[in-house]
Amino acid sequence: MTEIDKSIINEVEDEIKPKTWKGTFWNITKTLLKIAVTSVLLYFVFRHVPFKDVKYRLLHANYWWMLAALISFFLSIIMSSWRLMSFFNSINLKLDPRFNFRLYMLGLFYNFLLPGGIGGDGYKIWMLNKNYKLPGKKVFWAIMFDRLSGLWAIGLITVCLIFLIPQIDIHITIPLGIFAAASGVYYFVAYKFFREYTRYFFAGHAKAVIVQTLQVLAIVFILMGQDFHGKFSPYLLSFLISALATIIPISVGGAGIRETVFTQLTKVFPMDNTLAVFLPGSFYIISLLVALLGAYYVLRPSRLEEGLPKGDIVTEEENKDQPKSV
Repeated sequence: MTEIDKSIINEVEDEIKPKTWKGTFWNITKTLLKIAVTSVLLYFVFRHVPFKDVKYRLLHANYWWMLAALISFFLSIIMSSWRLMSFFNSINLKLDPRFNFRLYMLGLFYNFLLPGGIGGDGYKIWMLNKNYKLPGKKVFWAIMFDRLSGLWAIGLITVCLIFLIPQIDIHITIPLGIFAAASGVYYFVAYKFFREYTRYFFAGHAKAVIVQTLQVLAIVFILMGQDFHGKFSPYLLSFLISALATIIPISVGGAGIRETVFTQLTKVFPMDNTLAVFLPGSFYIISLLVALLGAYYVLRPSRLEEGLPKGDIVTEEENKDQPKSV
């Protein structure tokens, strides 16, 4: 194991199981800071939009449409775990799809349970290194490209939505050209410096588009549950922008950040203030409900790998003989 691998694994282990009181104190401090940021953001949101109005929308929603939103989001999680497998396959980590999905669900749960720690991605790195002896650096970059594919898909759908919003007075060729150029640079850098991870590059990014489409569809269903008959595009674009804002992990599961972004964008796009807060709030509740399913593997850790074979790791020498690109 290289020094970089040891550093990554040690950092993850310190987050999951702190070895000193300082590590424990720092984890608690980060959690409290995130709770504080979330509370402050929600306080300012509900200063402008009465909480009772948002509550009224929730209590009088069409729950069949809300159920459809929940199903759509759950399907996006299934697709997300499948997308991650594309990048794991790039480093010759052949996981059983069932185990990969269970690990993904457990990681999703930890993202909510451990808001101050390293979260679900760190747990995946720790678990795979522990069980399959795979270098931490390799797993880290596989997960990183999985995340980047999601950002790329958000960018693609955002460009498409810009065309549908008249308030954005810009010719479609401009954002489309910028996105195409950025995509070219992105692939060039990946192929030049991380060629191993481009073996299933296009397959992974195609799955990412499906993931984001399903999550956008969940927002459409939530709007339908409010008997909405206006223009969907401003709300959908605001949702994608708010998703980009949650990349910086400064709140608990993105709570408060999405609502703040939506509230600010009501000044730009023609959106109902109450609905603009209700949408991200409902999406957070749906995300939390799905994430709680991962608690099953905390209560019964033996079920995580029960009856599943170990990953088939190919050695570096064997890997040299395999094709590096798609």
